[in-house]
Amino acid sequence: MSAGKSERSDVLIIGGGLMGTTTAFFLRQQHGLSVTLLERELIGRQASGTNFGNVRRQGRDLVQMPLANRARAVWGRVKELLGEDLEFVPYGHLRVCYTEKQAEVIAQHARDVKPLGLDLEIFSAEGLRKRWGIFSPEVVAGSLSPVDGHANPRIAGPAFGRAARRHGAAIHEHSEVAQIERDGADFIAHTTDGRQFRAAQLLLTSGAWSGRFADAFGEPVPLQARGPQMGVTEPLPYAIGPSIGLSSPIETEGLYFRQIARGNIVFGGGLKGPADAQQIRAYSKPDNQLRQLRELRRFVPAFANVQLLRVWSGIEGYTADWAPVLGPSARVAGLHYAFGFNGEGFAISPGVGEVMAELLATGKTSTPIEAFTIGRFAR
Repeated sequence: MSAGKSERSDVLIIGGGLMGTTTAFFLRQQHGLSVTLLERELIGRQASGTNFGNVRRQGRDLVQMPLANRARAVWGRVKELLGEDLEFVPYGHLRVCYTEKQAEVIAQHARDVKPLGLDLEIFSAEGLRKRWGIFSPEVVAGSLSPVDGHANPRIAGPAFGRAARRHGAAIHEHSEVAQIERDGADFIAHTTDGRQFRAAQLLLTSGAWSGRFADAFGEPVPLQARGPQMGVTEPLPYAIGPSIGLSSPIETEGLYFRQIARGNIVFGGGLKGPADAQQIRAYSKPDNQLRQLRELRRFVPAFANVQLLRVWSGIEGYTADWAPVLGPSARVAGLHYAFGFNGEGFAISPGVGEVMAELLATGKTSTPIEAFTIGRFAR
């Protein structure tokens, strides 16, 4: 495309993480709208591809439960939808704790989410020992969400991107947006290499970089970049199906882990590391990764001698109130947002994509998202 000439579509998406690619996919697959997606680097390059891979509903804010339930329904048919295996396994999501006080928090959460469509099974220490037999004697209770599970974040975003392209979406990688402007009823995105893309509707879903675009439209959001601290061990004999997390109010105890089919233990949790969105750099902190390894061995004594193979981080966007920004602009017609998922976006991403596609195509959605409006920051 030559400089000054615009490519026009019904919807323009800025950001090629899971929120953008799933929305592009469902806009084509379910609604038939023309869609162009612009990604500065490669699809799924940042938070969407560097997170833990949890597909969980328990432990979420109650207001997110309808969205999480919708996402889980999509995860259940993702292979059929995409024709690709994202390594999603519905082997359950288990949360356990070290104190009786936290056991009551877990039990109360189970009571709260039951009317919202999630049945959790409560386990005593003895029940956990009989069912899994791997936990430290410090673990006193737990709750299991039996049909949740985990998937591979490294392949999920690219797979949705490929599927969106097969359905007719225009996916442009290495296409950094320098500026977005209004031209009558349309939005025009100008890339740094001089191309222009035009659409009547715009979805901003650029993760930790979304703030500058929202600010340009007069809707500033307090957004902070943070880096998850992730690691993976050598392969061990396969024995652990569910994704497992420790429920604790003590941040330095925070830990979650899962075992993949090849036997490796993927883990993360607890303290976040530094991240610089402007420089596109995230950092693994050695002291924090070693703390995680100590907590992993405390949690499961059988991991006492397991070897650490690799650590990594990414760049995630965190809002001031730890809730995502999702839905239409409060100021600009045709403008929509999906960002600020606070390290919890992977599990609900296909639900977000389906909801945003529905909203962009019909002007409404059957899943409530009013709690996530960007207008809350103006108030």
